[in-house]
Amino acid sequence: MELNRRQFFRICAGGMAGTTVASLGFLSSFSVNAETRQYKLLKAKETRNNCTYCSVGCGMLMYSLGDNAKNVNEAIYHIEGDADHPVSRGSLCPKGAGVLDYIHSENRLRYPQYRAPGSNQWQRISWDDAIERIARLMKKDRDENFIEKNAQGVTVNRWTTTGMLCSSAASNETGILDGKFTRALGMVAIDCQARLCHGPTVSALAPTFGRGAMTNNWVDIKNANVVLIMGGNAAEAHPVGFKWVVEAQTKNDATVLVVDPRFNRSAAVADFYAPIRAGSDTAFLLGIIRYLIEQDQIQHEYVRHYTNAGMIIRDDYAFNDGIFSGYDSEKHQYDKSSWFYQLDAQGHAERDETLSHPRCVWSLLKAHVARYTPEMVSRLCGTSVNDFLHICRVLATTSVPDRTATILYALGWTHHSAGAQIIRAAGMLQLLLGNIGMAGGGVNALRGHSNIQGYTDLGLLSTNLPGYMPLPSEKQPDYQTYISQITPPELGVNEVNYWQNTPKFFVSMMKSFWGDRATAENNWGYDWLPKWDRLYDVMTQAELMLAGKINGYIVQGFNPLAAFPDKNKSAKALAKLKYMVVIDPLATESSTFWQNHGEMNDVDPAAIQTEVFRLPSSCFAEENGSIANSGRWLQWHWAAAEPPGEALHDGKILGRLFMRLRELYQQEGGANPTPLLNMSWQYNDPYDPQPEEIAREANGKALQDLYDDKGQLIAKKGQQLSSFAQLRDDGSTSSFCWVYCGSWTERGNQMANRDNSDPHGLGCTPGWAWSWPANRRILYNRASADPAGKAWDAKRALLHWDGQRWAGMDVADYSQAAPQSGVGPFIMNPEGVARLFSLDKMNDGPFPEHYEPIESPIGTNPLHPNVVSSPVARIFASDRNNMGNAETFPYVATTYSITELFRHWTKHARLNAIAQPEQFIEIGEGLAQQKGILAGDTVKVSSKRGYIKAKAVVTKRLQTLTIDGRKVDTVGIPCHWGFEGATRKGFLANTLTPSVGDANSQTPEYKAFLVNIEKA
Repeated sequence: MELNRRQFFRICAGGMAGTTVASLGFLSSFSVNAETRQYKLLKAKETRNNCTYCSVGCGMLMYSLGDNAKNVNEAIYHIEGDADHPVSRGSLCPKGAGVLDYIHSENRLRYPQYRAPGSNQWQRISWDDAIERIARLMKKDRDENFIEKNAQGVTVNRWTTTGMLCSSAASNETGILDGKFTRALGMVAIDCQARLCHGPTVSALAPTFGRGAMTNNWVDIKNANVVLIMGGNAAEAHPVGFKWVVEAQTKNDATVLVVDPRFNRSAAVADFYAPIRAGSDTAFLLGIIRYLIEQDQIQHEYVRHYTNAGMIIRDDYAFNDGIFSGYDSEKHQYDKSSWFYQLDAQGHAERDETLSHPRCVWSLLKAHVARYTPEMVSRLCGTSVNDFLHICRVLATTSVPDRTATILYALGWTHHSAGAQIIRAAGMLQLLLGNIGMAGGGVNALRGHSNIQGYTDLGLLSTNLPGYMPLPSEKQPDYQTYISQITPPELGVNEVNYWQNTPKFFVSMMKSFWGDRATAENNWGYDWLPKWDRLYDVMTQAELMLAGKINGYIVQGFNPLAAFPDKNKSAKALAKLKYMVVIDPLATESSTFWQNHGEMNDVDPAAIQTEVFRLPSSCFAEENGSIANSGRWLQWHWAAAEPPGEALHDGKILGRLFMRLRELYQQEGGANPTPLLNMSWQYNDPYDPQPEEIAREANGKALQDLYDDKGQLIAKKGQQLSSFAQLRDDGSTSSFCWVYCGSWTERGNQMANRDNSDPHGLGCTPGWAWSWPANRRILYNRASADPAGKAWDAKRALLHWDGQRWAGMDVADYSQAAPQSGVGPFIMNPEGVARLFSLDKMNDGPFPEHYEPIESPIGTNPLHPNVVSSPVARIFASDRNNMGNAETFPYVATTYSITELFRHWTKHARLNAIAQPEQFIEIGEGLAQQKGILAGDTVKVSSKRGYIKAKAVVTKRLQTLTIDGRKVDTVGIPCHWGFEGATRKGFLANTLTPSVGDANSQTPEYKAFLVNIEKA
């Protein structure tokens, strides 16, 4: 008799190690005749949760001993995949399968610790002492440095000298507390992991389509006819989600294309692989766009009606020799006013339906991409002309209405100094093919962290607010100026322009922030929000620390020493702080940045005067709450145990600290206490806010009886709202994050829905969890039908017009305008269509353009030698001299992830540490032979910033490419090791990476920089 894993564990209760090994699949079958002692799992509890690593959001079943009886401490002893989960279907990858070892890691923090200035050791302290000392330090710094008014007398209420990094694996409910905590204090130097990974996704997709998120979802990948994996390695980084790529191959006869610097695990199962030089993706994609136009293989009707191809651009817009119009060479930035439409007398964009006007977007696009011939693409990318043309031809097959292609990408596109423009080019490509809004189509950002999507939604970035609204700047001194500037005017006749509802979203958010104290008389508490004067992203934060302008730092579920660019610069920056508070389940490198670990962290503890607090927090398995996966699914998960030792839930830590600060200001006064004292923190226990009450707050409620325009009651005072369509700008509704409105209604917690039925067979599963916005599973789905309302592909129809309204398998991403009404399907854009020309919404150009990485292996740009790299890439003056050149550092380095490890977490899990125990560097056979390096040799990899040492893995996976006539080799650098954890100690990979960022998101360059390598 053969048993599956779940049956096996119901027959016998294995020990922790045994169950972990079994969950990895080492025990593939089990015979009931085996001589084992059989147990019944008395008093065992099964709890549903979701994996804490990548944002596939795999379902987990956690088994804990303990039945909620009094004085019983539950202990998780086994975890397996949830077979009911529609995405993972019971699977777990090696990271998820080893999650039990993470939960029970020896490196879990169990009690608060304190490191005194100049000390070389931790000392244990009580929670009360830790909270009191931290609150005192924060209050002192705030009182001494708070800015209530700027030099022009504008009320700005900002505190710049203490910053906070927010987790991207904690729940949305923790993130909401983060937002209220930081903004109540006036903090502007806040950021989350999105800044270091998927920031360019929002920066690119929002200006293109209207929203900055994955357009489709994981299961929908199975509907594709062509899958292009580029700028990512889904088989390696998202193994369980990759099953839908395989299903597309096996069930839909899809062609899988992989374009990557390495022949990776995705390439191993692809139908076709092509190598590319790291950092040249924009040229490759623009070359495909040129091919589609030249070969007339585009979906004309889609492009004509659903994009801005026919809209006419101002006469003063130009692009010459690598520079767009409006460039200021002294400020290294653009005046973007010329990057806009010509407007008629009503303020609407002028159009040419024939697409023949010389200033229409279509004409300008053709001229812009004309330079990207197959030969030029090969010259820049190193891909052969034949390989490139093969990929063009395969993608072109989806320009017909009944075939679709999907594009999957991740950090391989976002980690560049022009990463947002790579993603923009992908969006433009899919628009030409008519693949946006379609089943099996889309531009699908595969998010790296389990809740990076949620923390982005919640606005936990320095100049953001929840729901993708901007934080006011000091140039918006009053509410009316701010709201008029951020609410877009209509650019087309009768278009939906859904952002016209911005006042409703903003006022409802302010009522969530400040409750009854936010009134029309005080402009909804507008002046209580901090107003920024400059960017305060992570790169800026490091710069300000070095200048002595940031004194305090709260680091929650984040490892900046390992994550920031240029580790040595980051270490010096942290050493300048007066105090740092680390809230984390694990012992991270950042918490011990002051310790000497030899070459890996060569510092003098006595010279570092930073006070450090290490506060133990819960992990995902020990909290209730929601996380948002890549597909925008908000999935509710439940705690299976309490955190170990004295560790506390993040909400309880924030609650205690917030309340102590509030008490100090009530008792002693201080710098502008009003925003802090007025902040709505009305939880049943303000010292321990519960996720359920916070989630209801995120959704929002009626603060008065609400009536529709016909006078009918739609919500009673105090009731949960059912849709963001009910939000008002008169103070009668509250909602912390408008895109989450509908997630917890009067019907209950919609995020906890567990109906996995798929009635239409297209993977929609609308009854599983809840997807923002409005439980919509595929964004822009009105574009799946032609202007007359007929599905482009009847076999994969998402919507249809039933005579009165749009109906179908998904929630219509549209108003209820009838077919042929002329209302465009891209309702978040004021012109109603998607943008091939992105107007003034990006900082480095309305069209993508290939720029060399700041550290270029060829030192020139064949397209425009006078402008080699992006003229507006983010570089501080202090870092310019820290950039290397190809004469000293001749090889291109690119960082990447491996299946068995996740960033810097899983090295604390013993099973994962066993699977990948030691740091390695990947080099091609040609380079190894040239350098006399053998597999297993220790090598030294150096950049202008520093060096690391690791074992060499010599492989055929990396080819020598010819770039502009030069032979260029690539060095692959996995990013997972460090001097803390269960693995053998290793160097932090970011020791090598440059401090340079994307012009739109300030996301640093990790994927294309220069190194040298030699045998150590």
